[in-house]
Amino acid sequence: MTMNPNQGSVPRMIRGYAIIAKGDEPKRLDEQTFQIPSQSGNGKYRVAVQGSEWSCECPDYYYRRIECKHIHAVQFWLVLKAKMDSEGVFDIHRKICDAPTCPYCGSIGAVRNGNRKGVNGGKQRFKCKNCRRTFVLEKDFERIKADPKIVTLALDLYFKGVSLRKVVDHINQFYGIKIHHATVLRWIQKYVKLMKSYADKLTPQVSGVWRADEMTLNVNGEFQWLWNMMDNDTRFLLATHLAKTREGPDAIKLFAEAKERARIKPELLVTDGLGAYKEAYKKEFFTLKGPRTEHIRHIQIRGEKNNNLIERLHGTIRERDKVMRALDNDKSAKTIIDGYKIYYNFVRPHMALDGKTPAETANIDLQLGKNKWLGLIKKSLKVE
Repeated sequence: MTMNPNQGSVPRMIRGYAIIAKGDEPKRLDEQTFQIPSQSGNGKYRVAVQGSEWSCECPDYYYRRIECKHIHAVQFWLVLKAKMDSEGVFDIHRKICDAPTCPYCGSIGAVRNGNRKGVNGGKQRFKCKNCRRTFVLEKDFERIKADPKIVTLALDLYFKGVSLRKVVDHINQFYGIKIHHATVLRWIQKYVKLMKSYADKLTPQVSGVWRADEMTLNVNGEFQWLWNMMDNDTRFLLATHLAKTREGPDAIKLFAEAKERARIKPELLVTDGLGAYKEAYKKEFFTLKGPRTEHIRHIQIRGEKNNNLIERLHGTIRERDKVMRALDNDKSAKTIIDGYKIYYNFVRPHMALDGKTPAETANIDLQLGKNKWLGLIKKSLKVE
């Protein structure tokens, strides 16, 4: 089967490709008939082929008798499916990513148009045959060997509480891709490190009320303490610290990290009555001159002086911990904690924040798009 660009128009081909690109695959009813969702999501259309003649139930085809976007979508899908069966989804993804797609109109009809000189050498310039604009390809994922959609799906499932083996099973069931659970773990380790390096450079605009608390985690059969510091208004997780003890130096490290991240000191600090917090408060926040940070230590489970906000954070972490049963070692534990911090601050929307993430509420609006993992990895690669 070949696609004839003379039938229909380039814009219809582009819209057809967009239908497939966003994941709306056709459903094969029989050898010659397919059903595909409309681009707007309001209904489905039946596409049929007899020999080399294509037809569709949509108004565009009915009135104009030219190949509509739905026909092009089915044609693209059949070509990609045939290539996927012979080459594999990762190879297909790399070919699509390497194709000179116009960033202005989305057309894949672009030709080479000389080189652009820069401090790091020349870059190939392209000219779009559709909108006539020139551009240079930015290969944000040239170092990602696997399909970014699959990588970010694995990250999202894992930090939502799905075990590594169940992540692998999900990808195999829904995408037909067989990977080992160790591969998913390597993805987590690699991209958490990359995103953390970028995210730690961002300064949130937080309120004057901070909350600190600690919880236990099972690390290879040994219970350790996870210390957390969170801003009250934005729910931004300022600092985390995993330690084998529950002493003053551990609380001091937590407070110092939070102060460095926010670049301010809080007006009010809320903790429980643990002596380590008092020691850390005196070391990191107390001053003889005003304004002075007030420290509320004797909090209650109920009433005005409570730490329920950070206790809810601990509840979500415990859900993750139960699935894993235990973290393998200190290095693995640190990776998971760093990844969960990224997930909590930049990916997971909060109902209490009107569906925003803590980062967005703290005026770190990175415009990450619908797939926030993917957007954050792209941002991280650009500054690496």
